Amino acid sequence: TRERSLNGGSLATCQQTLKSSMKKRFKQVFEGIGKSENPTVLNRIYTELYITEGDSGDVNDEHEVRQIESVSWKPDRPEKSIRHENIFKPSPDRDEPVRTVMTKGVAGIGKTVLTQKFTLDWAEDQANQDIQFTFTFMFRELNLLKDNQFSLVDLVHHFFSETKGIFRFEDLKVLFIFDGLDECRLPLDFKKNKILMDVTKSTSVDVLLTNLISGNLLPKAHLWITTRPAAANKIPAEFVGMMTEIRGFTDLKKDEYFTRKFRYKKEARMVISHIKKSRSLHIMCHIPIFCWITATVVEDMLNKNDGEELPKTLTEMYIHFLVVQTKLKAIKYDGGAVTDSHWSPENQKMIESLGKLAYEQLLKRNLIFYESDLAECGIDINAASMCSGVFTEIFREERSLYQNKLFCFIHLSVQEFLAALHVHLTFIKSGVNLLVKGEMKSKDLEKRNHESSEAEMYKSAVDMALESPDGHLDLFLRFLLGLSLETNKRRLRGFVAQTGESLAINKDTAQYIKEKLNHHGVEKIINLFHCLNELNDQSLMEEIQQSLRTGSLSAHQLSPAQWSALHFMLLSSQEALEMFDLKKYCASEDALQRLLPVVKASSKAMQGSCEALSSVLTCQDSCLKELDLSNNNLGDSGVKLLCDGLKKSLGSSRVDPAGVQWLTPGLRKCKCVFHVIYDKTIHLLVMIKALKKVTYVEEEQPYPDHPDRFDLYQLLCTDGLTGRFYWEVEWSGRVYVSLSYRGIQRKGQTDDSWFGFNNNSWSLICSDEGYAVWHDCKKVFKCSSSSSSKVAVYVDCPAGTLSFYRVSAETLIHLHTFNTKFTEPLYPGFGFRNRSGVCWCSF
Repeated sequence: TRERSLNGGSLATCQQTLKSSMKKRFKQVFEGIGKSENPTVLNRIYTELYITEGDSGDVNDEHEVRQIESVSWKPDRPEKSIRHENIFKPSPDRDEPVRTVMTKGVAGIGKTVLTQKFTLDWAEDQANQDIQFTFTFMFRELNLLKDNQFSLVDLVHHFFSETKGIFRFEDLKVLFIFDGLDECRLPLDFKKNKILMDVTKSTSVDVLLTNLISGNLLPKAHLWITTRPAAANKIPAEFVGMMTEIRGFTDLKKDEYFTRKFRYKKEARMVISHIKKSRSLHIMCHIPIFCWITATVVEDMLNKNDGEELPKTLTEMYIHFLVVQTKLKAIKYDGGAVTDSHWSPENQKMIESLGKLAYEQLLKRNLIFYESDLAECGIDINAASMCSGVFTEIFREERSLYQNKLFCFIHLSVQEFLAALHVHLTFIKSGVNLLVKGEMKSKDLEKRNHESSEAEMYKSAVDMALESPDGHLDLFLRFLLGLSLETNKRRLRGFVAQTGESLAINKDTAQYIKEKLNHHGVEKIINLFHCLNELNDQSLMEEIQQSLRTGSLSAHQLSPAQWSALHFMLLSSQEALEMFDLKKYCASEDALQRLLPVVKASSKAMQGSCEALSSVLTCQDSCLKELDLSNNNLGDSGVKLLCDGLKKSLGSSRVDPAGVQWLTPGLRKCKCVFHVIYDKTIHLLVMIKALKKVTYVEEEQPYPDHPDRFDLYQLLCTDGLTGRFYWEVEWSGRVYVSLSYRGIQRKGQTDDSWFGFNNNSWSLICSDEGYAVWHDCKKVFKCSSSSSSKVAVYVDCPAGTLSFYRVSAETLIHLHTFNTKFTEPLYPGFGFRNRSGVCWCSF
């Protein structure tokens, strides 16, 4: 019988031996062309990654470019961050230690380097010394053992021979790191796999993993799993104790990266400025490896100093990157001169082979390739090794612990570019459209493909990408369309045959894309606009920008394509996302419905349509934090719909202005509170503050003198109004319900002092004889009926409107509206005659 555990000395020996091995394995990373060249100490180049802690919410299976674009729409807000060395440390927010942590991040964001840094810190006794053993596995290596049988103990021994003296782990504090869940080709069937609780019993690797993750094996062990977002749902949420996410470069980090990368600050500033001008490049720089690709291209162009413009689109950037790497290979490995052509037959064949592999594996959604994958594409493994040896910055060969060969492109976007290049080259050389669907006899297929025009190929690519629910082919489509431009074909002269002028084809393709804008959701529309950018077609954007500049947009009837252009423009504008005001574009319910994605991404929104806004409030990833519903008559049904939305977001959203006031139906949401200072009122007016009432009396009141007092029987409230306000008053006798500028004359009894008889004031005169509205000594309205003794006032200072109403049985009956431009704050005022009074109404 094997011993349950080792004695202290043997255990310590195994631990130190493992740490020594881990230090050798992770201490250095390799940069540059050759695998044995330029070893770099990990601790020297490691930059602290921004890791956020969050819940295990819905899995985002969209294309990662869509995801980082969505992140770019969201305003920066404080989030709970965590350092990598503290992931398994106790926290005040958690009652119990976390057993399993999952870390999500898009391709190239730094997940693998993060786990390597964690393991290296442990091995160098820098952090997490309470953990006795750390075992770092990669799913790409575990895939190679899918047909083998192991016990959990044997699997550990297989990868970490330094621990072969240990046969049980139950009494030890152990951490298992599994890197690259998205690369896993094991079923991981948590429902059907048999339950296993014995670490010494042999079974398939798949069964071992599901039982270790679910806690049947070593329930006290810690697990750390990294993955791209789309694969996170391979692990049931119930088995994940904490979800974390690695965020890419913020705008500040992008600037810092290029500042460090370039020797001269002037060059760095030039690159930063250029990147910010291109929406697609700026978004991709969220990914650190794209920043490196950009820096590589720009450095080469600066060294050549031939006056060529910096790349403005993704396709231009990746063509330049391919050219740089091909030239480097031609000089370093082929012995060529700088001036020699780099498109040798050998180089062309290598790139064509890589393109075929990229395309066929992209359709299968594979990022890691094994010998069997290469064989399916007709690529010999030795040829693949040669490609990886000389095109290391494009295609890499990675060996597992036991020297099994694995291959991958340096980033998914490089694979997508080469896949598009393969489709483009195939059509140019043979007329075959690889994107044609359906099964046909080979002769019919060959005939049909050769008859397909180049424009039809691009249209079929658009259709193919739009059919993908998760945007799997979004970037592939951008690259393929970008390769159709004549300018980009010239950059590949010597490799890609020149087919003549393609302007008509580009225009035809652009028109086809514009027609598709009418029928798809915002994410697909955004990508279609990026496609138009790759085709150098900015016409829709220019139309919208011209309308905004001239102020004609709100009155303009936009086509569906122009609405889509407005979507794209607003989501690309940081100013619009800070505060979205519908009135700037078209204050209507139809406009709100069309622009909901912008409201969802905005920090603050103004103007409302209740059902639509409720859908935004209930959306899990909505950024809306402030909602201005002023001047909107919601009604009871509208309030209910908004309340339903607020139920799910009350903890993070607020209604501005605060309180239930703005959910009040009709104009009463704009209610105004009056303040009057006794000293300013005339001696014959009695104020009863508790009743909000002012009455004219015969006896003088003992008020002290005040310079702002009127000589007439009038008073002016103390608070100036500049927004939207509404109030109701009950009157008796003969009363002047008024608004006035503060500068109205106080002394004397001329028209310059009477409310309504000068250009500084507006007044509704109420009496038993009826109603009359006066301004600037002119009677502009008269009504003989005064059956109601309650009136209402609504003023919208920004809009320049002032309305008077009489109130009958809680119904507003319109009397008159002034339309003007108010140049100063307005002050409510009241004038009185014998035995008259007013009382402010509460509601």
